[in-house]
Amino acid sequence: MTGTQSKQIESNNLKVIQDTIVLEALLNKKCSQYSSICSDPQLKAVFDEGCQMHKQNFNSLKAYLDSHQ
Repeated sequence: MTGTQSKQIESNNLKVIQDTIVLEALLNKKCSQYSSICSDPQLKAVFDEGCQMHKQNFNSLKAYLDSHQ
């Protein structure tokens, strides 16, 4: 197996990763929206933490895909 072949992602795995990236982006957006309308500081902090977590997940998955191109 050559270097380029070992970096390829199977199509079914690629689809799962792409779907997960879309979901992470959506969850980030929802947490951000909920945080912006929330008046309770503790609840706002929970949404802010969720927003950061989903952003990190999105960035990690994107970096993984980018490394396999």
